Amino acid sequence: MRIGVPTEIKNREFRVGLVPDSVKELTSRGHSVLVQSGAGAGIGSSDDDYRAVGAEIAPDAAAVFANSEMIVKVKEPQEVEWKMLNKDHILFTYLHLAPDPAQTIGLMESGCTAIAYETVTDDQGGLPLLAPMSEVAGRLSIIEGGYFLKKTGGGRGLLLSGVPGTDPANVVIIGGGVVGTNAAKLAVGVGANVTILDRSVPRLRYLDDIFAGSLTTKFSTEKALEDALKTADLVIGAVLIPGAAAPRLVRREHLAMMRPGAVLCDVAIDQGGCFETAKATTHENPVYEVDGIVHYCVANMPGSVPLTSSHALNNATLPFTLALAEKGVAALDDNPHLMNGLNVRDGKIVHPAVIEALGENPKL
Repeated sequence: MRIGVPTEIKNREFRVGLVPDSVKELTSRGHSVLVQSGAGAGIGSSDDDYRAVGAEIAPDAAAVFANSEMIVKVKEPQEVEWKMLNKDHILFTYLHLAPDPAQTIGLMESGCTAIAYETVTDDQGGLPLLAPMSEVAGRLSIIEGGYFLKKTGGGRGLLLSGVPGTDPANVVIIGGGVVGTNAAKLAVGVGANVTILDRSVPRLRYLDDIFAGSLTTKFSTEKALEDALKTADLVIGAVLIPGAAAPRLVRREHLAMMRPGAVLCDVAIDQGGCFETAKATTHENPVYEVDGIVHYCVANMPGSVPLTSSHALNNATLPFTLALAEKGVAALDDNPHLMNGLNVRDGKIVHPAVIEALGENPKL
């Protein structure tokens, strides 16, 4: 199969769809890989590094799309990219279609087969291709949240850990999944006072066990959330419904309960965000303020650590990329977990969660 890797063009997105190690796996099996010149610059991999593992180098994205059967990316295609897709293309990348009717319509009109990393499943009911970026984003949420909690970042002027004789920051994490667990690891590690809210008692029991009492677990109710927000210095939104729009759990009226200069970090912003006042931001302009509360809502958080992120992502995606390269769309029939990644095919939305969010014929 002919596999194309375009340069990511989303604002300050430095990751790459295939790292050289993954290209080597594909070329050694007889597949051809076409990499846009400079696509690996963000992870320190030159065009020569890609040539050394058997890739060809294309001068621009147009050449990549025109000469490839499968496009492997990281972020959802931008308008200029989805216009280069056609019915013969397999697109394998993150899509996050539920809050994005424009992209969904673009993919439908292209006729391509669009497979989303974030809805591929595994035998344990997990999301194995979303997990590595959730791990990165969860840990980054504490790093970035701690930065903007500083006065110079627009926040309260508080150190997450505190120092002897002072109080540490109160970190509230809404959602105890992969993002929430990884956020908790860093927050507990630096000495913050951490509370996790979740609606799964087994999950809360698991978190209590692995953190051995070093954080507080609470069953998430409206009252529990409000009580936590009143004393929160940093709130991490980490709620995910696979393929669907995130629920808006923190409403604007809640902001009045919070301490001025507190920080909200919405890691669910790719799926529309779990804060009512959330809107997607970029690494270039990452924060804004609403009612005295700092909002950090960068939609591609892992893009700021592309070396870690690209390799972590490829470790998870490579087996599926190889299967698609070997069998094309027939690989979907062989693997029900990969089939769960199928979002758009033959001009139609096929993923139930996306249909529920946008309908079968989305409108702008």
